[in-house]
Amino acid sequence: MPKIIVALDGFSSCGKSTTAKRVAAKLHYAFVDTGAMYRAVALYFHRNQIDLANKDAVADALQHIDITFEFNQQRQASDTILNGENVEVEIRKMYISEMVSQVAAITIVRRAMVAQQQQMGKKKGIVMDGRDVGTVVFPDAEVKIFMTAQPHIRAQRRKLELLQKGEDLPLEDIIENLRMRDEIDSNREEGPLKRAEDAIDLDTSFRSMDEQVDFVLAQVERVKRENK
Repeated sequence: MPKIIVALDGFSSCGKSTTAKRVAAKLHYAFVDTGAMYRAVALYFHRNQIDLANKDAVADALQHIDITFEFNQQRQASDTILNGENVEVEIRKMYISEMVSQVAAITIVRRAMVAQQQQMGKKKGIVMDGRDVGTVVFPDAEVKIFMTAQPHIRAQRRKLELLQKGEDLPLEDIIENLRMRDEIDSNREEGPLKRAEDAIDLDTSFRSMDEQVDFVLAQVERVKRENK
């Protein structure tokens, strides 16, 4: 069967990226972390003190941003490369989490990233996770999954992730950050976080990572059978 596009959308800290990475590895597909792209843009804006309200400054900054992904043999996963620099660790820090939804809500930023993402998927054989992959980036994706999880479980997962990277933050702060991001992501004008009508729901609250991966792979197999 020809290669397809697998789109995983949903809220932050639901396991989207890890699930997408493992599904891509199982299928021998490329993996694109759209959230990492917006985080890299946020890092560039932060470092260069770009005023998010200044459309001209934002547009000019985007001309100087080049984002690619490089496979990390040690992690067996892709690292995010911003203008030739590996920023995978830096973009996962809390100060980036606190600004990424605001950056991603800027229309010109979303359009620039969506154009890059669509270019990446032209040959198909891709697993992409984000907020608007199944609705905006690839509305014709053969498999669309919408991932959710209970808020307190998402916060606990995020806290563990931060602890592993040396950041120890109160759970209440993480819950508030997730709430703020959900609100911004769901209400922005361009590419809001939204469940595609033909997406299949996946609540990861009480599923192991293996179960999440198997669920997505089962949907891929179903599509393959239906298109034989």
